[in-house]
Amino acid sequence: MTYLILFISAFLSATLLPFGSEALLIYNISVGYDIYLLLFFATLGNSLGSILNYYLGLKGEEYLIEKKLLKEKYIDISKRYFDKYGFLSILFAWVPIIGDPITFVAGVLRYDFKKFVILIIISKFSRYLFIALII
Repeated sequence: MTYLILFISAFLSATLLPFGSEALLIYNISVGYDIYLLLFFATLGNSLGSILNYYLGLKGEEYLIEKKLLKEKYIDISKRYFDKYGFLSILFAWVPIIGDPITFVAGVLRYDFKKFVILIIISKFSRYLFIALII
């Protein structure tokens, strides 16, 4: 049950909802749960939450264009820039406040999904590993 709760907490913290999972991870490590399983479930949940943001961005682009809140011309310009340098920003998806919108924007700009998933897993796992190592 502990791992499921951590998974859900990590998933919610990666969405656009204001939520955090680090304190729960630290607590679970401190009481002796298997660190490898904790890292796995935290990374999995957090990565899936970012994938949800990507999907919402992907579908949100259609809505924004349809409602004329965004012009395709600007999306195309931004997409070329993001395709070139976006991997750097995606590696910062773990950062509180700015990380979740980065994953949303990646979806809006239709960043390559396979690259996105790899970068997200690296980003999310690195954060949780760092937290686990400093305790």
